[in-house]
Amino acid sequence: MKIGIAGTGKMGAAIAAHLKDVGHEMMVWNRTPDKARATGLPTAATPAELAAANEAVISILTDGKAVAAVYGAMLAGDVKGKLFIEMSTVRPSVPQEMSVKVKPKGASFVECPVGGTTGPARDGKLFGFAGGEAADVERAMPILKQMCRRVEHVGPAGAGARMKLAINLPLLVYWQSLGEALSLVRDLKIEPARLMDILADTSGAASMMKNRAPVLAAALGGKEPNVTSNIDTMRKDLSEMLAEVRSLGWQAPITERALECFDHASKQGLGAKDCAMLPVNWSAKPQRL
Repeated sequence: MKIGIAGTGKMGAAIAAHLKDVGHEMMVWNRTPDKARATGLPTAATPAELAAANEAVISILTDGKAVAAVYGAMLAGDVKGKLFIEMSTVRPSVPQEMSVKVKPKGASFVECPVGGTTGPARDGKLFGFAGGEAADVERAMPILKQMCRRVEHVGPAGAGARMKLAINLPLLVYWQSLGEALSLVRDLKIEPARLMDILADTSGAASMMKNRAPVLAAALGGKEPNVTSNIDTMRKDLSEMLAEVRSLGWQAPITERALECFDHASKQGLGAKDCAMLPVNWSAKPQRL
């Protein structure tokens, strides 16, 4: 199948590479052309060109504003019969609005934000949270199953976005709580690899510790990790989570406090660094906010 990818950040580029490997004819577009060209895949000059040239388009973009702009451009042309799969981490209102715009054009729309980082994306082992009409989700399922180890259809458009915010919220809060935990044992002078091995083998460890413990140990030892997901991206996601909770009339005091800590890290110049640097920095210099 001819598939276009709108957005070639780390996740988009990894997904594009995987789909090429499983036999699809890929084309990519990115707001920054150099990022698109860096994939080594054919590139489109505009989102409209991407939509016109492909049977299906997958979008994985920075935020709701970017999604709206890209879909505005793609839907300006004739897209009848095409399949759009929206995978960005955004609030539910964004895919809901895009679905309303896509359907009158005679095209199919499915949202499927995912759990997982670039490694699972490259290997086709993400966890997908699909939202949309049953027939559209069924149409998209062959592609979704190639990207994901598991796909759950959780409801109409918007349900996938809400599920993604829900599954990420405890993880993002965990990054800050890990920094606070590390500050408790800083003076024990335990070698970083041993310390992370101990923490990862306890009931208090998040599942991501199974893969990230060595990275955290290296960072505690002074070796800054390559960026997989940066602090500013997580900060944006936390902000979206909090906004969604407030729109429902609920409270989220732990999330609010965690967001303050992410804000503080960004103000310290850590925003572009890997998320592992949040707990490492906090454990070295616990802050009074």
